[in-house]
Amino acid sequence: MHAWIFPGQGAQRRGMGREVLDRYPERVREADGLLGFSVAELCLEGPEERLRDTRYAQPALFVVEALQVLAARDEGREAPGVLAGHSLGEYAALFAAGSFDFATGVRLVRRRGELMARGVPGGMAAVVGLGPEETAAALRACGAGGVDIANLNSPEQVVLAGPPHELDRVAAWLRQEGGGRRVRCLPLQVSAPFHSRYMRDAAEEFAVFLEDVTLREPRVPVIANATARPYGPDVAALLARQIREPVRWAETMDELRARGVEEPAELGPGTVLTGLWRARRRPAAPAPGAASASRTGPVPGTAPAPAPAAAGGGTVEGPEAVRAEDLGSAGFRRDYGLRYAYLAGSMYQGISSVELVLRMGRAGLLGFFGSGGLGPDRIEEALRTLADRSGPGRRFGVNLLHTPGDPRREAAVTDLLLRYDVPFVEAAGFTQLTPALLRARFRGARRDRQGRPVPGRRVLAKVSRPEVAALFAAPAPAPLIGKLVADGALTEQEADIARAVPVSTELCVESDSGGHTDAGTALALFPAIARLRRAAADGATPPVRVGAAGGLGTPEAIAAVFLLGADFAVTGSVNQCTPQAGTSDAVKEMLAGAGVQDTAYAPAGDMFELGARVQVMRRGTLFPGRAARLYELYRRHGSLDELDAGTLASLESQCFGRPVAEVWQETREYLARTDPGELARAEASPRLRMALVFRWYFVRSTRLALRGDPGGRVNYQIHCGPAMGAFNAFVAGTPLQDWRRRHVDEVADRLMTGAAEIADGYLRTVKRAQE
Repeated sequence: MHAWIFPGQGAQRRGMGREVLDRYPERVREADGLLGFSVAELCLEGPEERLRDTRYAQPALFVVEALQVLAARDEGREAPGVLAGHSLGEYAALFAAGSFDFATGVRLVRRRGELMARGVPGGMAAVVGLGPEETAAALRACGAGGVDIANLNSPEQVVLAGPPHELDRVAAWLRQEGGGRRVRCLPLQVSAPFHSRYMRDAAEEFAVFLEDVTLREPRVPVIANATARPYGPDVAALLARQIREPVRWAETMDELRARGVEEPAELGPGTVLTGLWRARRRPAAPAPGAASASRTGPVPGTAPAPAPAAAGGGTVEGPEAVRAEDLGSAGFRRDYGLRYAYLAGSMYQGISSVELVLRMGRAGLLGFFGSGGLGPDRIEEALRTLADRSGPGRRFGVNLLHTPGDPRREAAVTDLLLRYDVPFVEAAGFTQLTPALLRARFRGARRDRQGRPVPGRRVLAKVSRPEVAALFAAPAPAPLIGKLVADGALTEQEADIARAVPVSTELCVESDSGGHTDAGTALALFPAIARLRRAAADGATPPVRVGAAGGLGTPEAIAAVFLLGADFAVTGSVNQCTPQAGTSDAVKEMLAGAGVQDTAYAPAGDMFELGARVQVMRRGTLFPGRAARLYELYRRHGSLDELDAGTLASLESQCFGRPVAEVWQETREYLARTDPGELARAEASPRLRMALVFRWYFVRSTRLALRGDPGGRVNYQIHCGPAMGAFNAFVAGTPLQDWRRRHVDEVADRLMTGAAEIADGYLRTVKRAQE
């Protein structure tokens, strides 16, 4: 297979593009107009300091490489079957693959250069003669915790990024501790620590910029720097990630070879990538004491090393280490389009907010909007925003909450999910299959060209009981499907697929958690439900995937569920204490101070009469005790009239903040508008009327918390599990101790990278024991 590859920043030099700039004058004028300077003058005459300036170097290099693409086509050169670019070079590869036109490419790299030039002060250095794992060990040994591995160029070359004084420390340590090996640490002429943690703000701003740019899935495979795998439809997300994550060039070369590439054609100034390709092809004996093999091949000994490639970086473990990207199911990550097998689960009343979900999506992750407790208008407003701002990748999910007493609401939410074509649905609270749930799953189902069933959308079911899990792990019952067809809710083709595939291919085992919970223990519950993976498989469809939720607030907990066999992990409580969460600052302050012992169980307002429970914050609020008192009064009495005057007075002062008569009048007016049938039943049943009045307190306590009402703090209802306290202990003494710095994607990164380190240590311990 033929391949074109494109170098990145660092390859630019005076005189570049001489052979193409005069050939395409209209394109050059177009670029000049967009950039505000003469590209030809800069490329051919300099000055050098401008060619080294990121703001000018990136667009100039892109223009030259894009024009070389046009020239190669006009000359009839063999078309590539695969493309790749190093850092900035990836934009030329995407242009060649048809992801965007020339003018769009110029605008993209101009903005990218501007944002990256505004990064924090720092620099980059190439380490030649050490592999990634040895370099990571050297960083730990010399205490350079602020330095990231930015480019993984080859088994004998990596690029570092970080503060200049720490890079100098690394260079000095390598000179002194090189162990007789020919190790060089060469500073690169760049103005910032690219492809590292220090580019996070630039990456976030670029992701927002990309929301208004039309990007198409490549027509020819383009291997992404961030994943070393081909781009899919998630072009925007990967381009944003690329700014702050390592350039995985050695793995990219492996991917090209796996596709049958023998010698790629390098389009752009210089031949640095060709040198890396040829050096990678040469066998090399491992150095004394070095690891003999890794994911990126043998660590070289004395074989000549190529010159450092263009600049790039991010924190990366050694090549044999378990990475956060390795945890869980690769198929799950592929099907959901994620870099981690990690989800931010929904939290009711929009606490899992639109902004939280969008931020997760921009980071290559997925969150579920919390639709529970919201009216149709609020939900539709959220879905409209998510659909408009999620970009071409459409990486967002929405919660569908089972409402046994109100099937009309369930149906209305499903209608919205279908109208806005929500790609991922989190089904929560279901104890049985319902028409609305099956419509959400199978409406729009079809068969692909190979005849394989493709359901309408993915439904991830939260379960805490094996019998409920079994319902989701099997196809829907034929009578229920038949009724949906008879009612016109599904077509015959959709029904045919519903009879053939499980209701859900992902089950999330929910152990003891915040909010509604069966208080299950993960060590007992997860293995029992995970066995359904094989028991439900019939060979015609893949087994269901099983993930874990509840109690996941530390890297240790995340690592534990993956070692138990979880395909993915779902967090909840910890995301409630982030800047993106849709609750009040007052609640976030309370959560940030919580310990693992600061939660309690209380009656659930939406299932009050059934005695269902939710787990809530205990510290700083009297809600658990007051809610329990209301439930006890309901159990012992048949009506409000049976309550003595003292009890009524205490309820009015402590719980309601107003007379009981006013509470009932407000409830009555609400039901008259929304559910006249329920109102009629309440007028005829004193006990139901009492229950509705008591349930009013649960609505009030939630609203007080969401608003952060300072006068109502003692009545705040805050759904929360002990994972919150565990996370607080984990980040104590770090910048994330302040909840204002706990961005939801940063929480994901900290938990998953920490879990990978723990899993790696465990596996190495096992291996040593076996040896």
